[in-house]
Amino acid sequence: PISGWHGDNMLEASSNMPWFKGWKVERKDGNADGKTLIEALDAILPPSRPTDKPLRLPLQDVYKIGGIGTVPVGRVETGVLKPGTVVVFAPANITTEVKSVEMHHEALVEAVPGDNVGFNVKNVSVKELRRGYVAGDSKASPPKGAADFTAQVIVLNHPGQISNGYTPV
Repeated sequence: PISGWHGDNMLEASSNMPWFKGWKVERKDGNADGKTLIEALDAILPPSRPTDKPLRLPLQDVYKIGGIGTVPVGRVETGVLKPGTVVVFAPANITTEVKSVEMHHEALVEAVPGDNVGFNVKNVSVKELRRGYVAGDSKASPPKGAADFTAQVIVLNHPGQISNGYTPV
């Protein structure tokens, strides 16, 4: 229990709640306990980033930047993206080399899961790539298009027509 209004159990244990003995969490990699909100927030473990899995980067957009070239943009979901990596875009099966990787206009040595990045690719036009394609390492478990898949989709309310190639954003 906390009170932001009175500051009870926010940063320091409150004398206004003597009945509260605190909280405790037990886990494999160490236990934690405390009485305050700040202790609870500090006890949260950051999620592990799946860098050991094959590279998967769904494209959110593709830009043509003058003087640089084609720059696909997306979030690294699994794996690691580095300059020099030869990537393949599924389902189009386009293979190219990554020239550079940037996040917030700063060059990266590598992009890890959770990073929203833009990466410059060689000899690929903006027209060849599109939102929804998935980039992966061509040498380590490259992504492939599926012939078919089963999905359960529920559309509650939609103002327009949904057809092949539709993107909601």
